[in-house]
Amino acid sequence: MKPIISSIEIENRVIVAKYRRLMVGAKMVLVDKASGRQLAETVTRVASPVPVGALRIRLPEAIEPGTYFLRAFNGHGEDAARSADFDIG
Repeated sequence: MKPIISSIEIENRVIVAKYRRLMVGAKMVLVDKASGRQLAETVTRVASPVPVGALRIRLPEAIEPGTYFLRAFNGHGEDAARSADFDIG
């Protein structure tokens, strides 16, 4: 079964991303949709051994308003999942 990022919530410059089937060691990163640039300052790793959970990503002040998505990579660095697009205002 393929890993998924099932939902995104944003409040007070904190993204909460719920996921399923991501294993410990996987990482999630915010990607600017317009440029395709991965924002290294937002990389978060899955620390839970349970493959279902949520990650919190605090947005640095330098993050500009725009359309973004989250990309997840498995423990081997391979593309595992992508969220739906969302706006940061």
